[in-house]
Amino acid sequence: MADHPLADVLLAHGRSEDHATELALFGQFEGSWDLEVSWFKDGVRIRQEQGEWHFGWILGGRAMQDVWIVPTRSDQNAGTPPYEYGTSIRFIDPEIGAWRSTWIGPVQCSVRTFLAKQRGDEIVLSGQQLAGRDIEWVFSNITAESFSWRFQKRSDLGSTWEIVQAFECRRRASREE
Repeated sequence: MADHPLADVLLAHGRSEDHATELALFGQFEGSWDLEVSWFKDGVRIRQEQGEWHFGWILGGRAMQDVWIVPTRSDQNAGTPPYEYGTSIRFIDPEIGAWRSTWIGPVQCSVRTFLAKQRGDEIVLSGQQLAGRDIEWVFSNITAESFSWRFQKRSDLGSTWEIVQAFECRRRASREE
């Protein structure tokens, strides 16, 4: 599949030098990650599964795309049905000083748009659900080999957030998969 014409025009060998400093925000995730994914309801974990997440440069190195897969492809090949096999595309918009990000999840029929910025030691993607409720996707505890991620929604009109989903991510030893 690597010799497909779309791969030639979509995939990039690295980031563009245009806005290199800003591109490093998501560029630090380039590569493949193993996930432990947890779902929550009313603060209680109700489900847990293994997954994988792959990040790479696209569009001449001016954008980053990731593919998020739960359960893992090997579990799906063994007969476990997919929960999601989706993708985000992110790029820096220097005029607003933020990243624009769009998630497409075809299994769950989900499309979400976000604006992303660094907030302290975290990267926060802010958006809204269809019903207008504020949501955030937050990357935290970021090191070269691991990070945490959470999906949280505003639980009321105040400042209380409810965690819906959380990932613990570990970089794969091999960058091939």
